[in-house]
Amino acid sequence: MQWLPSLSVLLSVVVSFFTEEPAKYLPTLIFGTYMSWIYLRYLQKNPETKHRGDPSDEFAFSTFFPEFLGPVIDPIASIFHRMLCGRTATSDEARGYTLGGAPLPGSHPVEASRRRERGARALEERLAADMLATGGKEEESKKDAVENV
Repeated sequence: MQWLPSLSVLLSVVVSFFTEEPAKYLPTLIFGTYMSWIYLRYLQKNPETKHRGDPSDEFAFSTFFPEFLGPVIDPIASIFHRMLCGRTATSDEARGYTLGGAPLPGSHPVEASRRRERGARALEERLAADMLATGGKEEESKKDAVENV
């Protein structure tokens, strides 16, 4: 699935050689496919992290192509990254987003949501235990009140 956008563009290019009509739409298809990647990579707001885009290595431009093309594509992609993002990996490190080139522990959105869910479950369990403990005491006090009357 990770190569699906590139495969669809490649298939469109191949089909455009054999037919006249799709050749008119080929630039739009190529431009739209890669502009959508640029939007997702650099511009889309992420409500969990309050950052824009998806800076993960799994969503790098070279992942849309087979691995043997990575050394050719990565230098070109780094130029666009500097243009669109305005920073390099060293400036990210200086800002504290990474630690030795790796993301800070616990900074991954999926991991953070798991921690929130575990915390919510633990809180619910504590509240339920407190309710049982106080509920049992209330019943005993009611029995004592009835006996005293």
